[in-house]
Amino acid sequence: MTAANVQDRDAAVPLLARLREMYFSIRLVWADGGYAGRLVDWAAEKCRLTLGIVKRSDDIAGFVVLPRRWVVERTLSWLMRSRRLVRDYETLPVVHEAMVLWSMTMLMSSRLAGRRPAAFSRAASRAR
Repeated sequence: MTAANVQDRDAAVPLLARLREMYFSIRLVWADGGYAGRLVDWAAEKCRLTLGIVKRSDDIAGFVVLPRRWVVERTLSWLMRSRRLVRDYETLPVVHEAMVLWSMTMLMSSRLAGRRPAAFSRAASRAR
């Protein structure tokens, strides 16, 4: 989370450096077309990361599912299941980050336990 006046490409530099420090086994990072350019070279040179750019084709009109982009959209929809994240109530980025971590922890722990969300469980029981 950054202030609105910070460009995404500028915020990506410390983020990728921190990513490399914390998770040294990650080698490939997918990014939107807005991150193309010098950042790709910087990531390869300084962080030894491959920054894969997912670009939208200019000759296609309307909605098109982009490769690997659906993963981000799916994850954001999972996060929106948490009421606290539907609206941006938090004033501090650290608190918002904690809420995202809490939401993903709840999601992953229920998956590891073999439980499905309530909406899916009801639909499955009706189908039987």
